[in-house]
Amino acid sequence: MYSRFMSTSERLIQSTRELLWERGYVGTSPKAILERAGAGQGSMYHHFKGKPDLALAAIRRTAEEMRATAEGVLGGPGTPYERIAAYLRRERDVLRGCPVGRLTMDPDVVASEELRAPVDETLDWLRERLAGIVVEGQESGEFAAGLDAEEVAATIVATVQGGYVLARACGLPSAFDAGVRGLLALLAPPARPTV
Repeated sequence: MYSRFMSTSERLIQSTRELLWERGYVGTSPKAILERAGAGQGSMYHHFKGKPDLALAAIRRTAEEMRATAEGVLGGPGTPYERIAAYLRRERDVLRGCPVGRLTMDPDVVASEELRAPVDETLDWLRERLAGIVVEGQESGEFAAGLDAEEVAATIVATVQGGYVLARACGLPSAFDAGVRGLLALLAPPARPTV
């Protein structure tokens, strides 16, 4: 399953990331991690203090990857509206849900300040990054000056996370897409009059 060139600690982190996404914290047993990683029984405790330490490394990695993916689109070319649209429309495995967002529904992650911290930091970063793009659009006249950039950013994040929930509930990616289309229609800059 994993490259033979991947270190044992990397295989453990990757296995934990996948299992957290699929099963949540409680459903991710050390035995399942070791089996998926193809690692020996003592491997986890050789590289990590235990399951919480390994889960934290996995959550941090997932959060870093999400930020990098989002920044790749949000920092790309185009107007502020086009960059937000590209972020909303980027390819996702909608029916699997967001690997970071799903952690907010895991009671064991939410109950642990340490495990929750990378999740909070990532969602805060995303809202701040989006708010900055909205301000940029206001300064260029693309977005209305009266918009509250932080509220618009929160709406964008809520649309994505809620879109995942709707799509998973009905088993159709089109539910996610409908939310994206609706938000983009609301954000669309006014048409410029033709002469």
